[in-house]
Amino acid sequence: MSKLTVLYEDNHIIVVVKPFNVLSQGDATGDPSIMDTVKDYIKKKYHKPGNVYLGLVHRLDRPVGGIMVFARSSKAASRLTKAFQEHSIVKKYLAIVHGKMEGSGEFVDLLEKGKDGNSFVSKNGKEAILDYEVLDYNQEKDCSLVSITLQTGRHHQIRVQFASRGHALVGDQRYGELDHKQICLFSYYLSFSHPVTKEILTFQTYPEKEGDWTIFTL
Repeated sequence: MSKLTVLYEDNHIIVVVKPFNVLSQGDATGDPSIMDTVKDYIKKKYHKPGNVYLGLVHRLDRPVGGIMVFARSSKAASRLTKAFQEHSIVKKYLAIVHGKMEGSGEFVDLLEKGKDGNSFVSKNGKEAILDYEVLDYNQEKDCSLVSITLQTGRHHQIRVQFASRGHALVGDQRYGELDHKQICLFSYYLSFSHPVTKEILTFQTYPEKEGDWTIFTL
């Protein structure tokens, strides 16, 4: 994995940028994860012997890049986990979707997770809500740049809600075209109350200008 990008750190939390196609935490594949990378960073920087505590309080899908916050203490972990569960943390994503979209609005669906790991719209699902704002449209590529604010955090929520309306994300191999491109979904904004100091912290960053991200001015 490339050099770790740290946006903020103190004794209680650390905020980093997860690269595309990197696991949030280790799984059966044994592939490198951002969580392991952050642990190694803390261990080396602060010369910590033994195991380093790091609390995972939210995840990004493996193909998705963007801002993540980890807890460096159990107190911070429990408070941040509760904040994510109560949706008091503001998360915004940038996505490039197929087709022309205009204006802004809200998507409300009931989503269910299937046995194959894919989610789908279902009357038996859980409520999924997001707000979106179209930032730009590229006529040549016939795709739109969209800012998305999640109100809920369902499995593959953004990908399913846009795909179900005929605007699958560019590079989404599950719910869109099998085009072998990098998925264009990036968590670019995160704002929350510090779990200990209660200070409002806001972070914003953009994906590197490569692949389909070069189509638009970010």
